[in-house]
Amino acid sequence: MKIHLVLLLIFFLPAFAFSQTAAEMDNLMETNAVTVGVAARFTLGAAGLTAPELSGAQAVNTAYNEALSRGWVKKAQDDAITMQELAFLMMNVFELKGGIVYSAVRNPRYAYREMIYRKLIQGRKDANMKLSGERFLQILSSTLIYSGEQEEMDAIIHTGRAIK
Repeated sequence: MKIHLVLLLIFFLPAFAFSQTAAEMDNLMETNAVTVGVAARFTLGAAGLTAPELSGAQAVNTAYNEALSRGWVKKAQDDAITMQELAFLMMNVFELKGGIVYSAVRNPRYAYREMIYRKLIQGRKDANMKLSGERFLQILSSTLIYSGEQEEMDAIIHTGRAIK
């Protein structure tokens, strides 16, 4: 299983991997419960919303403060993030459109349900489950792939042709 995740990281996450040190990635992979700050750091980094030269605690603080100021997270930086809180963070960071209910209420519960519907969250599905680093990276990878495909579909719909 770990070899598959490593391959996913190598092929699908190069856009943000340069901004994380190897030690940070190793620590994340070994984590049993990803914190809100670390989730914000890697998610906002993947979306290009934080400066790539930041690393370590400074990167976590900057990303967490940005997510907090935008209302994407509500818990303390060192608290473990739940599946539904991560879904809400990712739906907002990657500007994913939701269904009718999510569009109307925009809360973590319906963000979570939307990501399950889109098959971005697979496997064990408990909205209040804490995430391991490995599971977090699987969801982030799926979301990055999906958001890239969604961007291309939007371009096709609006212009009538694919982006190159």
